Amino acid sequence: MSAQIRAFDAAGKPAVPRPFRLRRNALAVMAVALAALLAGCADAPRTPVAGGPDPADPAARVPRVDYRSTTGTYKSQRPVEPAPWGEQNERVTPAPKSGQ
Repeated sequence: MSAQIRAFDAAGKPAVPRPFRLRRNALAVMAVALAALLAGCADAPRTPVAGGPDPADPAARVPRVDYRSTTGTYKSQRPVEPAPWGEQNERVTPAPKSGQ
């Protein structure tokens, strides 16, 4: 390995210059960017892509729209004073089993 390094140093430059590799990569990137740009400028499809009715057709049938209130099931969650915890615990305590 050290012989290769010494030969590289003696030559003063690599066999394939670095700017050439960068230029080749830059040309590939520019070609991909140009292809993407041209694909974006392509004409829109004439028929709907999903196969459904044409959205531009005013006679197309659409599902009925129903009204639903956004606040219909709202319950106020304002802070309240704490209730006595002993009574609350007794209300949710399971009934004692028979025989105990």
